[in-house]
Amino acid sequence: MIESADIREWRTRDVVDPDGRRIGSLESVYVDTGTDQPAFATVTVGLPTRHRLVFVPLAGTVVGPNYVRVAHAKAKVKDGPSIGTDDVLPAEDEPALFAYFGLEYLPPADGVRVLARR
Repeated sequence: MIESADIREWRTRDVVDPDGRRIGSLESVYVDTGTDQPAFATVTVGLPTRHRLVFVPLAGTVVGPNYVRVAHAKAKVKDGPSIGTDDVLPAEDEPALFAYFGLEYLPPADGVRVLARR
């Protein structure tokens, strides 16, 4: 289990795919609002003048001395849902994010969002 306190220390580390290919730099973490456990990370990708943030699930993540290795291929992550560098994932976009990675989306009964940026 990844602890929220630990993952905040990973900010700006390289995020790599299972084959060690660099995807980008870890920017922030989204936690599950029901458990407060890290669920997704945003990764800064793009050209120096045109950055964007892409999402990647944190399940199966391995942390090394200078990297965070995620369980999804670089192409899958880079082609996935993204937001601007100053944006936050809108609640109405959460189901599509989960679907893109083949994850089950269980909206909370009280209507609160599933993911929150930390």
